Formats: sequence, structure tokens, C-alpha cells
Amino acid sequence: MSEVSTGEADVGRLADGELELVGRIRQASNATFVGRIEGVRVVYKPVAGERPLWDFPDGTLARREVAAHALSESFGWDVVPRTWLRDGPLGHGMVQVWCEPDPAQDPVDLVPADAVPEGWLHVFDGLDADDRIVSLIHEDSAALRRMAVFDIVANNADRKGGHILPTAAGHRYGVDHGLTFHTEHKLRTVLWGWLGKGLDPDEVAGVERVRASLAGDLGALLGELLTPEEVEATVQRCDALLAQAHFPAPSGEMPAVPWPPF
Repeated sequence: MSEVSTGEADVGRLADGELELVGRIRQASNATFVGRIEGVRVVYKPVAGERPLWDFPDGTLARREVAAHALSESFGWDVVPRTWLRDGPLGHGMVQVWCEPDPAQDPVDLVPADAVPEGWLHVFDGLDADDRIVSLIHEDSAALRRMAVFDIVANNADRKGGHILPTAAGHRYGVDHGLTFHTEHKLRTVLWGWLGKGLDPDEVAGVERVRASLAGDLGALLGELLTPEEVEATVQRCDALLAQAHFPAPSGEMPAVPWPPF
């Protein structure tokens, strides 16, 4: 059966159609499978395959992924591919429409320290396997700026370079949002290039949309997926970001960049 693109997917039939597993993503931390639902390629993460973590409650990662999609929809920036909860061959879990990345694009990269290209932003320097100094960099694009704003509000603890999928059309999707919405500050990301920079009017408007929706439909939906304390913490992050109107600096004792960064 031929596969259907994300844009052509009939979202109504994805919730009830038969989920057929066709492979497993072995490098993922939790059990992650590739499947098809009536020709639509999807990612499936069963709750039963979630690895216990010291700082996130057991069995909650799938719901956090769905909450991240709801937040993305409220922003209106299409950061997160369509994501929902449903039963599957290995039990209840998260299903997300597959997005095929363009292998010719790398929005986040490691380069020699003296070779940061124009249009890219420096994050930090380190040593490679041969003890040469290299720089972690990312592109300076509107799409990645919006993703960084999304991560601040979602309190994303795991924005690795490999969790950013560049499409051939130029869009950037963010995936793997199980480590989000914690009540404590957890922001760990490779997208620190705008640290201290002011939010632009479109970014402020996006946060304002989310803040307003948290008092309505978004707040009600997140209330079904997260704890009341986690929803309130999201409100507080919106308020703080609107009050500051700039990209915040790292804080707390945890590393500011996830490791490995890809």
C-alpha cells in the first residue's frame, strides 16, 4: 500500500483505523515504532514501553506529547506534527503523523570553532574525539526562533538537534516532547543562540494567543492530560515570558544543553 503524506492524511480515520507496525526505532530511549494507518505513516510510542525516570511521573510521557501538540496548535506555528492518544498493538500510547526529514539540511550542526557560517548562531564550544575545538551552532531562522519560544512555554527538557526535523519545503518540525510541562524549571535545549534577544511582534502575539487559550479551550484540554499544577506552571511561564519579552538565560543546577546534543 502506498503511503500518504501528512497534508493528505484524513485525520478522522487515523483515530480508529488499524495500526500496523512496520519497524522499530532502536536508538530511541523509549519503545518507539514506525507504523501505518490506512497508508499514513506514523510513529507509535506505547505507554508500556516508557522507561521510568527520576524526575517525571511514570506513564505520563505519551500524554505530554499530546499536550505539546495542543500547545503547538494554540501558537498557530505548526511546530509539532499531529499527535493523539489511541490503542495500538502494544497497548495505549501516543501516535504521531510521520514527518520525513530532508537529509540535505542540518538546522543544528557541529563545525570547527573558527568556521561558523554566516546566518548561523553559536551556542558553545567543546572538544571532539580528536581533542579539536568545535562549536555547536544552529541556523538563525524564524522557524527555529518559534520553536525556541514554544520550548520555553512547554518547559522542554530535551530539545536535541535530532529532535528537529527539517522538511524539503523549508519547514522545521519538533518531535519527542515527552519531557515537557514539568512544574520545575527544566529547559534544556540546543537552541540558545538568541539568549537575551527580544521577542519579535509575531512571537509575542503567539504567546498571547496561548495565554488567552489557557483560560479557555487549551486550558481545558491540558487539564485532561496534565496535573493542575503543571497547567498553572504553564500559565506562569507565559506570564513571565510576556513580562520579560526576551529569550531567557539558563537557570538552575541542571545542564542547559541536553547530552548528547544530537
